[in-house]
Amino acid sequence: MIDADKIVQNLEKKLATFGTDLKTQNIGKVIKYADGVVIASGLSKATMGEKVFFNDGSTGVVLNLDEDSVSITLLDVGQKIKEGDIVKTTGLTLGIDVSDSLLGRVISPLGEALDGKQKIKKDKTMPLEKIAPGVIKREPVNKPLKTGIKAIDSMIPIGRGQRELIIGDRQTGKTAIAIDTIINQKLKTKSEKQVICIYVAIGQKRSTITQIIDRLSSSGALSYSIVVAASSSEPASLQYLAPYAGAAIAEYFLEKGKDVLVVYDDLTKHAWSYRQISLVLRRPAGREAYPGDIFYLHSRLLERAVKLNKENGGGSITALPIIETQANDISAYIPTNVISITDGQIYLQADLFNAGIRPAINVGQSVSRVGGAAQTPAIKSISGKLRLDLAQYNSLAAFSQFGSELDPATQKQLDRGKRLIEILKQPQFHPLSESLEFLSIFAVTNGLMDDIPLESFERFETELHNFIPRNNPKIIEEFSSGEKPKVELLDKIKKIILEFKKGF
Repeated sequence: MIDADKIVQNLEKKLATFGTDLKTQNIGKVIKYADGVVIASGLSKATMGEKVFFNDGSTGVVLNLDEDSVSITLLDVGQKIKEGDIVKTTGLTLGIDVSDSLLGRVISPLGEALDGKQKIKKDKTMPLEKIAPGVIKREPVNKPLKTGIKAIDSMIPIGRGQRELIIGDRQTGKTAIAIDTIINQKLKTKSEKQVICIYVAIGQKRSTITQIIDRLSSSGALSYSIVVAASSSEPASLQYLAPYAGAAIAEYFLEKGKDVLVVYDDLTKHAWSYRQISLVLRRPAGREAYPGDIFYLHSRLLERAVKLNKENGGGSITALPIIETQANDISAYIPTNVISITDGQIYLQADLFNAGIRPAINVGQSVSRVGGAAQTPAIKSISGKLRLDLAQYNSLAAFSQFGSELDPATQKQLDRGKRLIEILKQPQFHPLSESLEFLSIFAVTNGLMDDIPLESFERFETELHNFIPRNNPKIIEEFSSGEKPKVELLDKIKKIILEFKKGF
């Protein structure tokens, strides 16, 4: 016989713990699965960009809302999803777990460790998609982000909070410029503020990504860098999410008032991955087979680059997107889109690269729309003359090809131009400090190297860079402040260079 008291006690216990907070869950069924895209019905409360779970544990993100079904792109590889499987909404938009322990790590766009080290500690979850800060929260770009590359720092300066596009054909040294810039953020003095660097690799070979990580590691730059990798072997959905993951991590450090540099390498492959997803989702194709919203895709990403004012923490996110052109066609669809979103571009040309001018920057078509505002007075004092001399040389060089007799003044200008081009050459992975950049450009623009043969330029420059810090360290110190040098200091430098030339 069942004890009636026990039944009453059990009922009382259940009634005492009974809660009225009912939880509803939106559950649907898989209708179709093909090419990494799931069509599901029944998810009436799903929202755009929402994270969903399947009963086999895999995740997806909603990318299309139709009248009676939703399209979900999968984020995992090798799922065994079939018709009739259950899919549940989560009410969460896609995010990435972030913390300071990300520094020095290689992660996937979903925040999973790819370097075989311990799991990343979570401090906060940042949404992958976020509306960029408004005009009221921003301030003008006014502080330089030094790349350590003479041609860029003097003529196409980049400021903290700027979006500067690096564009050119494949194998012209686009990634090299970005990596040099990351290496150059290594702190030279204790008073400087550390720039945190995020390198986002989209659709590249794993071997290439490994080489870049090795280079950052050997240069001591990995300690303040984060690599977000979505290689070419990853599904298109992960390649599409990679740059947004990079921006979300940058925003975590921005909230702490830090300066961040994000390199998107490269957005051409990002556009390809989005086109692939869109065509599978049966969205109509537009120009060059890209979907109509491809401009919005990149603009909402690059708009997140910002220089915040003091009231909002004063941090900054600088974006260096990379775009690959085909046969120097800068007027194609994606290049023109991104040029119109960014604040300038560094245009690298294959012809210059093959002629041995490296970095192969086409000065005529490269521009920084922030300009002198992002330069220190020291560099600004020599950059104007440098640009003018180069422009005059380029126009004269085209004219002098006709082989007519040249007067001595024109010949002198042509010789000076050749020397300027020679001094702007720089080996890869050798970024220079601002004071050394100043010395090189100053020596050429003031005619102090007019009698040095072109083939000895590199040796002369290297030895000069070793000679001055060793024999006159105070001069380098005076330059490192970035203030406009006084006439006495410039005279002193001229004397030192002439003295060095005697022993060269």
